[in-house]
Amino acid sequence: MSDAINRTELHRANVTILRYLDVCLVLLTAPFVVAASMPLAGYAIGASAWLLTRLGAEALHARAQRSRDVRVRSGLMVGVMMGRVWIVALAVILARYVASKDDGVMAAVLVLAAFTVYLMLTLLTRGGRPAGKPSAS
Repeated sequence: MSDAINRTELHRANVTILRYLDVCLVLLTAPFVVAASMPLAGYAIGASAWLLTRLGAEALHARAQRSRDVRVRSGLMVGVMMGRVWIVALAVILARYVASKDDGVMAAVLVLAAFTVYLMLTLLTRGGRPAGKPSAS
């Protein structure tokens, strides 16, 4: 019995790590950006936008899952998707015009890499189904 519980806990821990691998990528990129003298303002703006929108998305996804009203659930999910796109795009533009073209490119590359990891791992961990919904098989 204890062995089964340990396996379940290990599986949950592994899935949790996978769910936040995009956040780890963003945070672990910082030392390399500093060491390679890459554009710090672009990294800071891009990382801030990604992390803040990721945090907000998690909170709103949890609220959507708790909602019993399908319209509220759908509205929150669509709002999260559209809001994240706008905020991240505006952050890239902000980095470009507040700092430099290189900072804009840095912010764009960072959020694109984080999004790619997030998308792939969302598909893998949720199996293409909405979170919290068991498969029909």
